[in-house]
Amino acid sequence: MSMSDSQRWFILAGVASVGGLIYLLAPVLTPFAIAGLLAYFGDPLVDRLQRVHPSRTLAVICVFVIFGLLGLSLLLFLVPLLQQQILSFLRLLPACLEWVQGHLLPGISATLGLEGELPGLDALRQALAQNWQKAGNFALNLVAGISQSGMMLLAWMANLVLIPVVSFYLLRDWDVLMQHLRGLLPRQIEPRVVTVVAEVDQVLAEFLRGQLLVMMALAVIYSTGLALLGLELALLIGITAGLVSFVPYLGLVVGFSFAAIAAFIQFHAVEPVLLAGLVFVVGQLAEGMFLTPRLVGERIGLHPVAVIFAVLAGGQLFGFIGILLALPVAAVIMVLLVHLHSAYRESGYYQP
Repeated sequence: MSMSDSQRWFILAGVASVGGLIYLLAPVLTPFAIAGLLAYFGDPLVDRLQRVHPSRTLAVICVFVIFGLLGLSLLLFLVPLLQQQILSFLRLLPACLEWVQGHLLPGISATLGLEGELPGLDALRQALAQNWQKAGNFALNLVAGISQSGMMLLAWMANLVLIPVVSFYLLRDWDVLMQHLRGLLPRQIEPRVVTVVAEVDQVLAEFLRGQLLVMMALAVIYSTGLALLGLELALLIGITAGLVSFVPYLGLVVGFSFAAIAAFIQFHAVEPVLLAGLVFVVGQLAEGMFLTPRLVGERIGLHPVAVIFAVLAGGQLFGFIGILLALPVAAVIMVLLVHLHSAYRESGYYQP
């Protein structure tokens, strides 16, 4: 039984109203969106623990304890290391600018037939050399700046408390909420919607969890390899390259560029630069031959060109948040396009 025109307009008006309401409440909905994302990631683990003990509340508490211990361990381990890496970077930055001014720019000028040097670069290098210790206190300055605004600090603390509370209740009642949402669907489209949502959930689960594992594995490979070379900024460069590796070859380009500059500034030789390149080649081979096929799988079906376009389009439309959400949204759109293509092939527009 097909829907009437009034039903279609009613659904369209409902979707438009919900979209407008979400747009108006976007600043308030941010902690709820983060809590929903955490609940989505944690629900499979809660379901597995619930098979051992029937109490879902107890399973949610166990998941919270596990996530809390992991987060605390990462903070206690990574924050001091990253602080040392940032201070090392600030110490190397004046030398890097001096090398650019003394070697790179003259070479470019001689090759292109340009005259003069980059204005203000020497002054910038001297300022950094004199004030890098002050820049090292960036975190303290940031906290002091935030504390000057009582409302900003209050909102930040409220979100910090609100996110875990909302996440707990969403995790505890996740299955019940999904059942209620399914019960609200019109009966004639409910089977199709449930099928599409199930496929979207499967694609998102495989992609997001798999891609996160790939990023973590690449960060470990890059950081370990660069640390074995004795590079001071190994951890900072490795983590950065791993985080941006969700875009094909971006982690390779960004990571090797920073590693090559840091290695040359630190060792004043070409061999460490070549060894750093070897580290990233090994990482790319591991990603292409083992990590992505095993952890992400080929069921996503996103072409590398589509991935790059999705990231660029998301950044252009919605900034940094758009970059983070570009690939999950692209995966969802891919599933919807598959069903639309199937419906088109079965429609009167295609059939003779």
